[in-house]
Amino acid sequence: MNRKERLLQLLEEAKGPIKGVDLSMQLGVSRQAVVQYIAVLRASGHTIISTPQGYMLPPKGGYKDVIAVKHGPERTAEELYLLVDMGVKVRDVIVEHPIYGELQGFLMLESREDVARFLNDLQGKKASLLSALTDGFHLHTVEARTPALIEEARARLKERGFLAEEGL
Repeated sequence: MNRKERLLQLLEEAKGPIKGVDLSMQLGVSRQAVVQYIAVLRASGHTIISTPQGYMLPPKGGYKDVIAVKHGPERTAEELYLLVDMGVKVRDVIVEHPIYGELQGFLMLESREDVARFLNDLQGKKASLLSALTDGFHLHTVEARTPALIEEARARLKERGFLAEEGL
C-alpha cells in the first residue's frame, strides 16, 4: 500500500478529524507531503474536508439541513453552544460574497470542546468571522441523528432572535 492509500485508510478509520502533523507522523513524511497527498487525492475525486480540527472524510448518515441566521460576532459563542448542546453538529458556515460568490468554511463542531477550541483559535489568530462580510448574515449546514433535533434547534434559535429565515 502506498502512502496516499494509507492516508486515505487512516481517514476512513478515524472517528473524527486528524491533524496534518499527526498524519505526517503516522506516514513518516513531512507535513508538506501530507498537504500534497491530500491535493492529489482530491484531484482524483476523493472528498477530503479540511477543518480547524484537521482532515476528515465527509461523515456518513444523519439528517442534514441548512439554517439561516443573523447576529453580531458577540453572539457567536451563544449560537454555537446552543446548537451543539442540543446534539446538532455545525458542519460549516456559508456566506454570499458580492465578488467571490459563495464562500464556505468547514467547522465540524459537535461538542462544547470543539466550539471552545474554534473560538480560542479565532481570538488567538485575530481572525474575522466569515459573517463579518455579510453584516452577520450566514448559513450553517447542520446535522443531527433525527430531523426533530434540527427542528427543535431551529425553534430555540428563533426564540433567541438568531433565526434569519423569517425575514427572507
